[in-house]
Amino acid sequence: MKYMGSKSRIAKDILRIILKDYTPDKWYVEPFAGGMNTIDKFSVDGRIIANDSNLYLIEMWRCILNGWIPEKVDREMYNDIRDNKEKYPPNLVGWVGFNCSYSGKYFGGFAGETKTKINTVRDYQKEAIKNVLKQASKMKNVILTNTDYLLLDIPFKSIVYCDPPYEGTTEYKDKFNHNTFWDWVRQISKSHQVFISEYKAPPDFKCIWSKKVNSSLSANGKVGSNKESIEKLFTI
Repeated sequence: MKYMGSKSRIAKDILRIILKDYTPDKWYVEPFAGGMNTIDKFSVDGRIIANDSNLYLIEMWRCILNGWIPEKVDREMYNDIRDNKEKYPPNLVGWVGFNCSYSGKYFGGFAGETKTKINTVRDYQKEAIKNVLKQASKMKNVILTNTDYLLLDIPFKSIVYCDPPYEGTTEYKDKFNHNTFWDWVRQISKSHQVFISEYKAPPDFKCIWSKKVNSSLSANGKVGSNKESIEKLFTI
């Protein structure tokens, strides 16, 4: 699924590190699961919790995992759902907000059928349906939860992977308290093995992996600029 800050291209790289000490009796938990682009690459059957604070997103995934297949949406309906979310079921709002918008940016502009430079037609929504159904087929054991990460109930001695909003990026500026997040990580690290994706971290955290990538959510804070950034994985 296209999603701002998606880890789809590096998921297999970081999972090899994150799951090094995994055993079937442990839980794997993602407090910021988002587009499920790491969850769907979990290579073993196990106990998995995927949480996100966005109700619309989680309800979308819950319905898809229960067999719901979204229908195509035209521009008029897209605009009405964007402006009148309370009129529609939350799973549909989530679907339209993320998967009927360009680059997975929540209600960031209608994406439907469009002509390409080589005069063919590209159907973004059809592609999105195909992609999420493929993901859903690999998420049979996932337990979905919808709460703030600070309130998430994490089973003892879990492996926790955090992909929070990145500090300094325009998309999330002033909407996420990073100091509170790092303090929370320090606290839960006493009971769990915790890994964090970010561009930077406080000095008491150590970087255990890094890779250059081109990202629409770049470290310079310009969303959609496709600047080269260095993805890093931290632990404490």
